[in-house]
Amino acid sequence: MAKDKVTITLDRAKANRARSLTASRSVSEVIDLALDRLIASETLRSDVAAYRRIPPTSDERAIAKVADTSGLRDDTDWEALYADLADESS
Repeated sequence: MAKDKVTITLDRAKANRARSLTASRSVSEVIDLALDRLIASETLRSDVAAYRRIPPTSDERAIAKVADTSGLRDDTDWEALYADLADESS
C-alpha cells in the first residue's frame, strides 16, 4: 500500500503515550495502528447497527438454536464484573 508524507497537528504527549502503550517504534506506526483500530471499530459498529435494523430470520434463529455454543462458556461472573456499570446506568 502506498504511503504519503503529510503534515499534521499532533499532541506530542498523547502520541508518545500511545507509542509507549503499543510498543510502537515510531509515531507513524502509532498513527497507522490507530487508524487500523478505528476502521475495525467503526466497521463493527456499522455491522451491529445494520444487524439491529434487520432482525434475524426464522431460519437464522433456528440455526442459532442448534449451534454448538460450548466454546462460549467460561467461569467468569460477567454480571459481578460489570456490576458498577449496571449501577451507573440505572
